[in-house]
Amino acid sequence: MTNTHLFFNTSIGKQKPNSIRNKEQVCPFCQREQLTKIIAEDGPIIWLENKYPVLENAHQTVLIETDQCDTELSQYDDNHLVRLITFGLDNWLSMEKSDKYKSVIFFKNHGPHSGGSIAHPHMQIVGLYDVVYQNKVQADDFVGELIDQHGDTEFSLSNKPRIGFYEFNVKLGQKKDIAAFAKYIQMATKYILRYFPFTCNSYNLFFYHFENEIFAKIVPRYVTSPLFIGYFLPQVPNNIMWMVKDIQSKYVQL
Repeated sequence: MTNTHLFFNTSIGKQKPNSIRNKEQVCPFCQREQLTKIIAEDGPIIWLENKYPVLENAHQTVLIETDQCDTELSQYDDNHLVRLITFGLDNWLSMEKSDKYKSVIFFKNHGPHSGGSIAHPHMQIVGLYDVVYQNKVQADDFVGELIDQHGDTEFSLSNKPRIGFYEFNVKLGQKKDIAAFAKYIQMATKYILRYFPFTCNSYNLFFYHFENEIFAKIVPRYVTSPLFIGYFLPQVPNNIMWMVKDIQSKYVQL
C-alpha cells in the first residue's frame, strides 16, 4: 500500500530537545561518548539511529555533520564539505538500494524557521515504508536560470519554484563532479545566510533521486506564503535574473 501522508507521533515529538530555541538545552550531539546505535562513522561524521523517531512507519536516522557545534555547512572547508556530501549520498543511496522502503528522503534543516530542533549541524536520512516521495516531485521543480556549470553539474535558480519565490537547484552530473556539486550547495547556503537581499537565518536542503538524476534544492525559509498554504499557488518573483547576476558577481566570495 502507498500512502500520500506521513503520520507524526506527538507523544514522541514532545520529548524532543530543542537547542535552537532553548539555548540552555544541553546539545545531545556534543555528548559523543553517550551516542548509541551508531551505523557508520567517517572521522567527525557520525550516522546513527534517530533517538526520537516521530514519523510512524519510517526508519529515521541522523547524520551528525561535525564535532563542532558552533559551525555550519556554509563554513566548512572544501575537504570536509566533499567528505560530508559524499558520505551522505553514499548512505542515502545505499538505503534506497536495500529495497526495504518505498522511498528514502535525505534533508537538512538549519535555523529557527527551518522546522528543525537541534542547532548542532546535522542531516536526516529517512526510509519511508509506505510513501513514495517522487510522486510529489516533477521535472519542472528543478528547472531554472543557470548560475554556473561544471561539466554536467549545474547550479540554477528556480523559475518554477515548488513553494515560491527563491529556490536554488543543483543537479549532479557524474559522480566525479561531487566536489562541484558540494561546492554549489555550499554557495547557495552562504548566499542565503550572508548576501541575501533580505535578512535570512534559516534554510532547508533537500536531496532528490528523480528520473535517474540526483538533485539538491536549497530553500531560504521565512513564514510560508498564505497563497501556497491555502491554495498550493507558488509565486515567482520578478527579479530572478537580477539574483542570478548578483550571485555570479559574488562568485569568488561564495
